[in-house]
Amino acid sequence: MKLSACFIGILLAMMTAGRMRAQQHDPGRHRAGVNAHNDWPELTASIEKMHAAMGSIEPSGNIDVDFVRMMLPHHQAAIDMAKTQLLYGKDPQMRRLAQEIITDQESEIELMQLWLKQHGDQR
Repeated sequence: MKLSACFIGILLAMMTAGRMRAQQHDPGRHRAGVNAHNDWPELTASIEKMHAAMGSIEPSGNIDVDFVRMMLPHHQAAIDMAKTQLLYGKDPQMRRLAQEIITDQESEIELMQLWLKQHGDQR
């Protein structure tokens, strides 16, 4: 069964938050070379960028438009995180999942952008 792209994005965000909490309890783990690449900062930068983009959206008074405008950075963050997984990840199943996320989320972003254009939102 294929999971919805939004569910996968939420799951990845939850996993990232859990990992952040774990590192807070074991701060020496990062310094010890367990994560010597830029993967962790890249993952968290994706989330920070998403939060900033979502926080800058002003309500339009139209729930449909607001939903789509807020989902765009959410989907982009999932793409960014999946690209980080492809750069640093080694597990074939997770790499395949990351590629599926990129494909699905890009398609959904295109759909949402088209919908916004058709419904008068020019942002």
